[in-house]
Amino acid sequence: MIIGYTTGVFDMFHIGHLNLLRRAKEQCDYLIVGVSTDELVQHEKGKTPVIPFEERCAIVEAIRYVDKVVPQTDKDKFAAWEHYHFDKMFVGSDWKGTPQWNKFEKQFMPAGVIIVYFEYTEGISSTILRKRVLEEN
Repeated sequence: MIIGYTTGVFDMFHIGHLNLLRRAKEQCDYLIVGVSTDELVQHEKGKTPVIPFEERCAIVEAIRYVDKVVPQTDKDKFAAWEHYHFDKMFVGSDWKGTPQWNKFEKQFMPAGVIIVYFEYTEGISSTILRKRVLEEN
């Protein structure tokens, strides 16, 4: 059985989120999704998600491609692997080649974990949605 893992804020759930989860599930038998806690988002991005953590978890959990939702309390992907023992990790292509993900690739190579980069869904993001809502008000 191939276990997959991906993470995200999943604030204001949109087609880009759905594309990521669908494509990830196509490449694994069991998909674990880490949803970033409000505290992590505040720390990493300096803003509070529009949708509270518990509600974002409920939304992601309701998606048929998702087998398990777990909280993402930090960005330590290797610690997540030590806990969940996934075979593949899925992430958007906008992270490919960044120092952070180059480090993850080196870290995961001896463990045999494959990092799969999916093309970013152009023209949509929670940031874009937030901006549109603010412009309309």
